[in-house]
Amino acid sequence: MNLEGKKIILFDGVCNLCNSAVNFIIKRDKNDVFRYASLQSEVGRALAKERGVDSSKLDTILLIEPSIVYYHKSTAALQIAKQLSGGYPLLSIFLIFPKFLRDWIYDIIAKNRYKWFGKRESCVIPTPELKALFID
Repeated sequence: MNLEGKKIILFDGVCNLCNSAVNFIIKRDKNDVFRYASLQSEVGRALAKERGVDSSKLDTILLIEPSIVYYHKSTAALQIAKQLSGGYPLLSIFLIFPKFLRDWIYDIIAKNRYKWFGKRESCVIPTPELKALFID
């Protein structure tokens, strides 16, 4: 798979909220910017480890730029929104708020995501047409 110039989103593959977010992003990624891997996958764990992130303790979305640079928590979500079609890039205005405040809100949602949105027994298997967007 050619990942040149692609941004990689690592997500919790058993979290219903996270899977819904990935589906939301896919529908609005009109410029084909992103590729996806679950944090539970071998490639997801390896990419997180390359950046010094322990994927087993990660309760966040991770956005990896085409270099070693990565974003997590609210910054990742807002950086992703910048790339989507429609009015979603306007959400990046929230980057003006201090990270600790944005992440505090993010952490409340992350801590309760399984309780509020549910959890799957295993990672979702993408449909054949979406499989090309996921890193094995």
